[in-house]
Amino acid sequence: MNSEAIIDGLTEDILAYAMNGGFPHRELAESLKFEALDERFEDYELLVDLHFLLKPGVIDFVEQLSQRIRNVRTETTSVARTQRGGIDGHINWGATVKTRYATNPNDRSLFVTEHRSENYDIPENLVLKKLLSVIYMTLRETDEYLRAEYDWVADRWHDNRSLIDDVQRTVDRNVHVRRIREPDAYEPTERMLTTAANARQAIYRDAAALLRARERLHNGHPEELRQLLTETAITPDDQAKLFELYVLFRFIATLEDLQDTPPVFQTITRGRDEVARFSGDREIVVYHDDSGDDRGLSFRTEVDPDDRKLTRAEQVQQTAQSVASNYFDKQFRNHTGRPDVLALEVKQTDPLQYEYLIAEIKHSTREETIRTGIKETLEYLAFLRVNEEFVFGERGDTDPQYFGSGWNGLLVVQDLEQETPSVADQHDEPITILQAGELDSGLKTVLSELIESGDNSSQP
Repeated sequence: MNSEAIIDGLTEDILAYAMNGGFPHRELAESLKFEALDERFEDYELLVDLHFLLKPGVIDFVEQLSQRIRNVRTETTSVARTQRGGIDGHINWGATVKTRYATNPNDRSLFVTEHRSENYDIPENLVLKKLLSVIYMTLRETDEYLRAEYDWVADRWHDNRSLIDDVQRTVDRNVHVRRIREPDAYEPTERMLTTAANARQAIYRDAAALLRARERLHNGHPEELRQLLTETAITPDDQAKLFELYVLFRFIATLEDLQDTPPVFQTITRGRDEVARFSGDREIVVYHDDSGDDRGLSFRTEVDPDDRKLTRAEQVQQTAQSVASNYFDKQFRNHTGRPDVLALEVKQTDPLQYEYLIAEIKHSTREETIRTGIKETLEYLAFLRVNEEFVFGERGDTDPQYFGSGWNGLLVVQDLEQETPSVADQHDEPITILQAGELDSGLKTVLSELIESGDNSSQP
């Protein structure tokens, strides 16, 4: 499955959930996040504005700003004022005579004067001020990254380092910009955008077009979303991240079909790494790229030899752990890595019973990488613990099944050119391997078998 097909499928899945009110902001933010960005950029809206800032149209606008800003429009209004004694402004003799006649015809010290004032708060300027505020605030958050040598930073931000300073100086100090009030939360309205889009000056037309493009980005417009994902897939690591997200959504869609109920996507909460939850006869919780710590799950691999003699490999591992703990005066524990997807099914029966599926994802067709994925998946199963107790192969079992029933482990890889066993042909293996092109059919089989094997589930 090539990058274009992955992006098409991912876009379709994300929009399908968005239309049903379940927009997965956290997972989408993870896929859009460029290298080296800190935790501030786990916020979806800030990430979208960073992508917006990198658009050629925005950079064009910024490069022309210092010249164009001199031509902002204002509306001139006249304000009449009644004065006695001194005169400040232009005398309106007609109004002066009428006012004297109405009040005191003999009062020659009374005058009506007119003062002209410039009004900057016209619709076009509010559109312009909103765009400048978005650019300014996003630059403040991303300044250090735009000045660094990252592949994802547009060349024109690199080539003209003073551009960032120019924008900030214009917004902070330019007399015209400062005289325009800050738009209210609901502004600019659609009518304001239309007025700006039809203005004679290009600065207003461009500002309206860019704000509308930003709105489409935030609303998840199909073409804009697809473009976002395409812009993100710069390096092999980025492409692997998108593939992982694609598999996750296929995973969720298949569970939705089997459960006949929509998922509830979880918001970002520190200490919880839950992505989605399905309710019904069975409660299914899906985690992404984490060990599910908030449910007492772990993948610790420390040596636990009971009464038997340690093997050489175990002796090395235990001794290394002891030396490190003594040297750093700190208790170390060995862990496996973290699986890419963890599905936890909670049986609503008495007593409660649990079933687990661990899925590892490798965006590769290399035999060596796939072998590594097989080993990692088996490790996750063998060392999966709930509240410190092994899930599979409990202590004292005469025939411990360290890897579960055979449906508890899944490895997803890219499409291979060679012929490989089908899901049915792998029924005797401890884990199942699926290629990207087999996901729609194979994933349904794996999850169905897992759910149906609940009668033999493990106790938490």
